[in-house]
Amino acid sequence: MEGTLFSPALEGMKDVKSEHGELMTKPFLEVCKLVLPILDKFGAAMTVVKSDISANIARLESKYNDNPSRFNYLYSFVQAEVEIKTAKSSSSCTNGLLWLTRAMDFIVVLFHNLAQHQDWSMSQACNDSYSKTLKKWHGWLASSSFTVAIKLAPDRKKFMEVISGNGDINSDMEKFCMAFSPILQQIHKFLTSVGLDSMKAP
Repeated sequence: MEGTLFSPALEGMKDVKSEHGELMTKPFLEVCKLVLPILDKFGAAMTVVKSDISANIARLESKYNDNPSRFNYLYSFVQAEVEIKTAKSSSSCTNGLLWLTRAMDFIVVLFHNLAQHQDWSMSQACNDSYSKTLKKWHGWLASSSFTVAIKLAPDRKKFMEVISGNGDINSDMEKFCMAFSPILQQIHKFLTSVGLDSMKAP
């Protein structure tokens, strides 16, 4: 493998913003898709997270494909749904974008933990990331499922070997976190501005 498993996502990140700084729908969703092969390496521990991410990407992609010019910019989904008062629906694209962003928050903090805390076990890195990101939005059922799944996390050393390829994995993890985190913060800021950043799971 040329580079690390993060190399394609790092490359894709360059196209997420337009020249005016607006977030573009298709490149953003492509970067989220490129995270999935990394999650595959976690095995059963990330099955639920991965299926949530995939479902939310599919929801947004389907809407985008209906009218690519109308939904070229990421926030256009939300603006369209706010206008017709469907943004708060559990099946809305706004809800899909919110949960996709939250899942990516979790992933960014997880890889930041792995890069910064060389002595942490995989489950320690996962649990810390979960408590800082998704936990406050999850109901009891989702939280319990996650706690059980994390116990299936792979051995840290083996996992790092698998995702390293022939590149500098710690450097790439840091670059990924530094590049993606401001994009996710930008999405949260926008969702907050329209009063849609605090929806919880059942």
